[in-house]
Amino acid sequence: MANGGDSSKHSDLVKRVLFTLGILAVYRVGVHVPTPGVDSSAVMAFFQAQSAGIFGLFNTFTGGALSQFSVFALGIMPYISASIIFQLLTSAVPFLEALKKEGEHGRRKINQYTRYSTVVLAVIQGYGISTWLMNSTSPDGKSLVISPVVAFIPFQVMTVITLCAGTCFIMWLGEQITERGIGNGSSLIIFTGIAASIPSGASKLFTLLKNNEMSSAVALLLIIMMVAIIAAVIFMEVGQRRISIQYSQKGSGMQAMATPSSHLPIKINFSGVIPPIFASSLLMFPATMAQFVHSPWLKSLQESLSPSGTIYNVLFVSLIVFFCFFYTEIVFNPVEVAENLKKYGGFIPNVRAGKNTSDYIQKVLDRVNVGGAIYLSVVCILPGILISMANVPFYFGGTSLLILVGVALDTTQQIQSYMINQKYDGFLKGAKIRSRRVQY
Repeated sequence: MANGGDSSKHSDLVKRVLFTLGILAVYRVGVHVPTPGVDSSAVMAFFQAQSAGIFGLFNTFTGGALSQFSVFALGIMPYISASIIFQLLTSAVPFLEALKKEGEHGRRKINQYTRYSTVVLAVIQGYGISTWLMNSTSPDGKSLVISPVVAFIPFQVMTVITLCAGTCFIMWLGEQITERGIGNGSSLIIFTGIAASIPSGASKLFTLLKNNEMSSAVALLLIIMMVAIIAAVIFMEVGQRRISIQYSQKGSGMQAMATPSSHLPIKINFSGVIPPIFASSLLMFPATMAQFVHSPWLKSLQESLSPSGTIYNVLFVSLIVFFCFFYTEIVFNPVEVAENLKKYGGFIPNVRAGKNTSDYIQKVLDRVNVGGAIYLSVVCILPGILISMANVPFYFGGTSLLILVGVALDTTQQIQSYMINQKYDGFLKGAKIRSRRVQY
């Protein structure tokens, strides 16, 4: 009977994994469905010429859907942007902060507001990009839009409806993965889009070897270095600074001296991929505006902020450091943590409760953030260094690598937790069955 139960649990996990893979396959098929009224070849040529700017960054997150301008061209990014905005607002707006404290009901309301905001952002972005498409041409002077009217509907209206519907469908796919599959749906969709570019990078490397443009020794050294970097990123992503916590226990004699211990974990990379995403978006903004507004000073600013330039990298690192501390300050409140510890009888050894505890936690958090900011900065400027110094034919590192490693670790942990919970439930059921047999 126990073997049958284990097989049933194993089957349930397999079903969840297969369901997740099926949803991701649907997403990848949708990436290749073109938006009506667009010349796909002309759009592809344009985005290949603009791959170094913010379009290249967004195209990576959409898994190539933007360069093909498919129905999934906006990808899941409007939903991610709305989620980040509401996560920040929850700590700043009293109404949203009160909703968060209401538990499950408040979380559902915030999720509902996030979905509405996603639609608004998708409509705004869809209108902006459709207007830009109508006024742009490919490098050879070919128009990106076949006709200003598609099926008796203006191209802009058709594009807004199509892209908004595509984003909502992707959002629904992500929610289905989260509820009925394994892992976080939105993160896995971004993961799939980034991972889709890996075969292309491997093909470029093989082409260089085949044409004798790169020696086998250099290629082998490059692969070893990439494996070492991935290992280092994994180490830093799971790394924690654990603050020892003890809990006072009421009683007399030896019982009063017993103090069960625990710890407060603080991740080295506490802010995740938020700082590099915000920093790169701000630095790429002038390049984006230069595509829409033709101004000499804007063009000059765009040229000075080239991703391979020194000014860009200095500003990039500075913004990453700033957002590391800024984001942590918003989402983590040492005073609240100290109050909760005091409420439940917890304390940090050799540190007085109350303000001293919150100051100590803030001090540790600041020190950890310094290491996290340095780590993020090194990983994010790595692609430019590899391309300029090692002539690597693809981007390796940066936000993409952080997302790939982070999502892979999170999904693996969820699978392990699911298996442990299933085993625990099996032990409880087995104990109940044995107790019933003893009674009879």
